[in-house]
Amino acid sequence: MAVADRLLAAWYNGHPALCVLRPLSALYRRVVLGKRAAFISGRKPAYRAPVPVIVVGNITVGGTGKTPLILWLIEHCRGLGLKVGVVSRGYGARPPSYPWRVRAEQPASQAGDEPLLIVQRSGVALMIDPDRSAAVRALLAEEDLDLILCDDGLQHYRLARDLELVLIDAARGLGNGRCLPEGPLREPVERLQSVDACLFNGASADSAAGFAFCLNPTELVNLGNGERASLSHFPPGQALHAVAGIGNPQRFFTTLKGLNWQPVEHPFADHAPLSAELLRFAPPLPLVMTEKDAVKCRHFAAPDWWYLAVQAQPSAAFIAWLDGELQRLLPGRL
Repeated sequence: MAVADRLLAAWYNGHPALCVLRPLSALYRRVVLGKRAAFISGRKPAYRAPVPVIVVGNITVGGTGKTPLILWLIEHCRGLGLKVGVVSRGYGARPPSYPWRVRAEQPASQAGDEPLLIVQRSGVALMIDPDRSAAVRALLAEEDLDLILCDDGLQHYRLARDLELVLIDAARGLGNGRCLPEGPLREPVERLQSVDACLFNGASADSAAGFAFCLNPTELVNLGNGERASLSHFPPGQALHAVAGIGNPQRFFTTLKGLNWQPVEHPFADHAPLSAELLRFAPPLPLVMTEKDAVKCRHFAAPDWWYLAVQAQPSAAFIAWLDGELQRLLPGRL
């Protein structure tokens, strides 16, 4: 098991040795609190866009379902007649310059896997830049938009925001509740008291802590020819190689098991580069991966490689709450 995997397991399952990291965790906590206080007090300036900005982020390390929820938000807002754009850091992207407009035909190495997935699935106008405020300015210079969605920018205080949505894995929660490196938190747990809404990925129902949402598998898509197949394409008990280079690979493997398949698990680091050689497994079996991994593998995919498409479904209460917030932020527009 890699060091990162062992640390992740310790954060969520507990380990007495983590206490040796407490001084570093305390220092990290002071730094992040000081950074946020500087922006809140106005000592450091934040750019406020001329249109509402909704940040979708988390306070934990690892995947919580942000990309599927961003895709749901895009379609929901479009259904209300709004013109939506997205900005992202573009983790792992290596474009010729910043800000960079992501196009569907670009390679994942240039655009970043998550931004490319979002653009290929939705066709949304999307700009990447580690400085999200610069990305917003560039996007608004090219597009007439009503609303900006910021993918994973909760801690990027240089960009002012109108709504903060925080996603939490319902199964893993906040781990040991400690800040990095003793625990998985990017910000102290009390940060949740200041956000506008928490959404719990995998929760069965809304609670006092926040809204529920789930990721529903919808179909299989062949990487090579784009063929779409129902979830009955593989019979119950089908053995297959399962590839996941996401923040929480186990959630993907659990989903495949829930579909009554027998995955041979191949976890990779989040955003890991993939190649045909890395994915040459024995014995020969069909291979199923996440859609995020698929954007990096289409050009060398074998005929029996598929990705599992998933769709976010927030609770009815969240949808009603969000529509009320959009009406408040865009009076007369809805």
